[in-house]
Amino acid sequence: MRIDFTPSRRSTVGAEWELALVDRRSGELSSVAERILEAVRPDGQREHPKIKQELLLNTIEIITGVCETVGEVAADLSESLETVHSVIDPLGVEVFCAGTHPFSQWYQQKVTDKARYQKLIDRTQWWGRQMLIYGVHVHVGLDSREKVLPVLDALLNYAPHLQALSASSPYWGAEDTGYASNRALMFQQLPTAGLPFQFREWAELEHYVDDMFTTGVIDHFSEIRWDIRPAPHFGTIEMRVCDGLPTLAEVSAIAALTQCLVDDFSERLDRGEELPRLPPWHVQENKWRAARYGLDAIVILDAAGRERLVTDDVADLLDRLEPVARRLDCVAELRGIETILKHGASYQRQRAVAREHNGSLKAVVASLVAEMREGSPRCPES
Repeated sequence: MRIDFTPSRRSTVGAEWELALVDRRSGELSSVAERILEAVRPDGQREHPKIKQELLLNTIEIITGVCETVGEVAADLSESLETVHSVIDPLGVEVFCAGTHPFSQWYQQKVTDKARYQKLIDRTQWWGRQMLIYGVHVHVGLDSREKVLPVLDALLNYAPHLQALSASSPYWGAEDTGYASNRALMFQQLPTAGLPFQFREWAELEHYVDDMFTTGVIDHFSEIRWDIRPAPHFGTIEMRVCDGLPTLAEVSAIAALTQCLVDDFSERLDRGEELPRLPPWHVQENKWRAARYGLDAIVILDAAGRERLVTDDVADLLDRLEPVARRLDCVAELRGIETILKHGASYQRQRAVAREHNGSLKAVVASLVAEMREGSPRCPES
């Protein structure tokens, strides 16, 4: 099977942000996506170009166009979010984003009435119905098909960093799971989800996809739901590691880090360098450590088994990528990662709110809603 990759302008960037709809009073998920999507639909169009439906009726997704800078991504998302707020305010509905809802139950949620979603649930059954999860996806453009697989492999070295920084799903069904990102381990239960295979040649990817079609595993390339995957039609590499991020500032920071990493790898390939590549067993272990321990994870750095606290490695990474950020005009957004390190990732902030309110998970939802409104993380001490 031939898979054509349509090259993009190098390091263009876009984002997809999944948002949960909740009742303003109870904090419970609210299955009102169809009303929201109909309200925002421009006259004469089938749907809003940037506000989309998702698997569950308690979810909508806002997406950007193709942007040159992360600043443009933030402006694009902010405009869509304002449109959403203008519609939900009179309905007594709020939006927030985290990897999971702290206490709403998966079995009470309604699936969007669309053939591809019904097919997913019919095939995956109990695990598919449990996908009460939210994420942020970042696309970065690549100007050559030959760069795709080396960049994907190199990004796997930093997948635990991105997962730890974005971890926001400590709770599931009103229980503290003990994990920073329960979502990461939930989502990989679906067929073709989880960590990607590390192919050396494009022909190996084509052979894999052909096998998936032949054996009926997938009907479309988009049904490959890897944590990092090529998006051949868009000409991008798509970072799907991250839990849902509560604030526009955090989305911007993660988008900047992703864009800088991809651009740095692209530049190094242009210079003829060979990009770093971790053994698959180290990649797998790093994912589990980041999901379990978040910003306290000790990550494996190389094939020799050297290890380091993820926050120490992130600090050095920000310094190394600063020249790249200057080139891409995202220095301020990249330094937003330091704000996450200072105030804590969302899983830490959520637990702090619960402690401050005698274990109330309704207070956690209220805090997530407030962070979405304010656009930046709340310091737990405030």
